Amino acid sequence: MASPSSALHKSNGVQSGRIRVLKEGSRPFNQGGGPVVYWMFRDQRLKDNWALIHAVDQANKANVPVAVAFNLFDQFLGAKARQLGFMLRGLRQLHRDLQESLQIPIFLFQGEAAETIPNFLRECRASLLVTDFSPLREIRRCKEEICKRVSDSVSVHEVDAHNVVPIWVASEKLEYSARTIRGKINKLLPEYLIDFPPLQCPEREWPATNQFIDWDSLIADVLRKGAEVPEIEWCDPGENAAMEVLMGSKDGFLTKRLKSYSVDRNNPLKPRGLSGLSPYLHFGQISAQRCALEARSVQKLCPQAVDAFLEELIVRRELADNFCFYQPHYDSLQGAWEWARKTLMGHASDKREHIYTREQLEKAQTADLLWNASQLEMVHYGKMHGFMRMYWAKKILEWTNGPQEALEISIYLNDKYEIDGRDPNGYVGCMWSVCGVHDQGWQERPIFGKIRYMNHAGCKRKFDVDGYIAYVKRLVGETKKRKAEHLLAKTAKKLPS
Repeated sequence: MASPSSALHKSNGVQSGRIRVLKEGSRPFNQGGGPVVYWMFRDQRLKDNWALIHAVDQANKANVPVAVAFNLFDQFLGAKARQLGFMLRGLRQLHRDLQESLQIPIFLFQGEAAETIPNFLRECRASLLVTDFSPLREIRRCKEEICKRVSDSVSVHEVDAHNVVPIWVASEKLEYSARTIRGKINKLLPEYLIDFPPLQCPEREWPATNQFIDWDSLIADVLRKGAEVPEIEWCDPGENAAMEVLMGSKDGFLTKRLKSYSVDRNNPLKPRGLSGLSPYLHFGQISAQRCALEARSVQKLCPQAVDAFLEELIVRRELADNFCFYQPHYDSLQGAWEWARKTLMGHASDKREHIYTREQLEKAQTADLLWNASQLEMVHYGKMHGFMRMYWAKKILEWTNGPQEALEISIYLNDKYEIDGRDPNGYVGCMWSVCGVHDQGWQERPIFGKIRYMNHAGCKRKFDVDGYIAYVKRLVGETKKRKAEHLLAKTAKKLPS
């Protein structure tokens, strides 16, 4: 049974509660003489990374070398060029930074991690595997399989470097709502929302290898295979770009845009009112803890905005991880609360004014111009405004044959087009909209039952609907124009001079 380790050293600043021992090796790894391998997947960064700090610290204590392993899942959960291109470009920068600053090698594998990681551990005779934490089923199953396949002498440590308060420390159960988890998290922030210790240099170098990663070919390959959903241009990948979005002198969120956050973040016509950090948080190119520490340092300047930001960054994000960690059916009707399942099934056969297929919805072919605009924003821009995501998913419930189909379609579209898709926040966002997760029962009505209702008139009261439709139209037009120019330039390059 995995449990937080109280026996692990705390000298490097990694609290024992942040680490779970998934497998205890048959001999203390510091007596085995084998290296430490950090299997990185959710937290793809050099700085402010508790898992990397722990891996290097444990390697130095045992006087052994340390390496990073990364397994490239082929189109993981429907990821296309948009998501994989962003991720690989960030990893290319990370590879360079790790080599230049710490001389830590990265080994990149393709295939099933349940095979590639144990094989690598065997080849290099590793004594300790350190892994990132993820609440998603596929990753958890993979870890279980890895623990079975590695040698009895290998220990496996899981580090929650993604959440400010480790998920298993914040709560030992599925929480009902933000209200029930907020106090638990806030109580633990003095212990866990601390600054990061300096990342030590490995004392032992990894034996020289001819390890070469052809990033250009890898990126070209995923761009070709996933061309159906092309890359986005508004968001540069990598740790440096992430810090620029958070703290940049030109347009940084905390330095230039924070003041209007609490007012503008729910207005789809003001995308600059949002932090713009979600792609970086999703791929772990920036630490949520770093964002929180920097936000706290300017709290006196904009207390209301910082409070609203920390609520989203810590409480709401970690509530989503809590749901996916403790609810195995986090993406199906089975995962809804009983009252919600009952009311949804009771209204599943209610007459709908419109029924649309998945293809019609994907192509934004509905009678609702506002909904079409939100879908097009996601398809072409890679990011739908958070307020519109709620309206968008609730309309899918209204326009499909039942709640399970609505949920499947909303998750499929979200994961395919959102730059931060395949994320606990995305699953919980769809579950909140369709199944009332982390919400309460409202006045009963057709189709929705007691699930919170949203409509076009309500949107009109909150923001300029016609202005948003026109804004998306311009956005899509500009994106298509740039794409056409890019294709033209590419064709011209191929023509003989």
